[in-house]
Amino acid sequence: MDKAALTMIENLHKNTGKTLDQWMDIVRKGNFQKHGEIIKFLKENHGLTHGFANLIALKTKGSDAGSADNPEELITKQYQGKEHFKALYDLLMAQIQQFGNDIEIAPKNTYVSLRRKKQFATLNPASKTRFEIGINLKGQVPAGKLEAEKPNAMCSHKINLSDAAEVDAEVLNWIKTAYDHAG
Repeated sequence: MDKAALTMIENLHKNTGKTLDQWMDIVRKGNFQKHGEIIKFLKENHGLTHGFANLIALKTKGSDAGSADNPEELITKQYQGKEHFKALYDLLMAQIQQFGNDIEIAPKNTYVSLRRKKQFATLNPASKTRFEIGINLKGQVPAGKLEAEKPNAMCSHKINLSDAAEVDAEVLNWIKTAYDHAG
């Protein structure tokens, strides 16, 4: 399990008085089918933040990189039916990894989280026509391709792309700025 996940698990117990296993038992009793249902339940019924609710949902469903036998399989599954976006992902990863050697790549079921001391971006083949880059830049005014994300999302902003040709200096600069702020 990665260092960031261990820290979150420790903070979950400190902040809520319940261990991850206790939260997972609560969720299992609800017999939820979807990740989003778990998050909504935990936020609305227990007042958890999105980050803690997401951690509990991922661990309960075993759909995080730490629970996967092979994290690369999670990435492969993300692009099933969206194979045309794999080249965009590969291009972004090649560019992002040039920012520094301290980037933690954490595949989830539907996206890849990029972290330093904290998450700075997510890469998500959101649909067959939209690739979404989540960006964490709290307080940044949206500009250009950088759009505000809905409240309580895991990222403060997003950039929507439909093709690898749209990866330009602006896109990379926004990701680099988020990377710099996460260190």
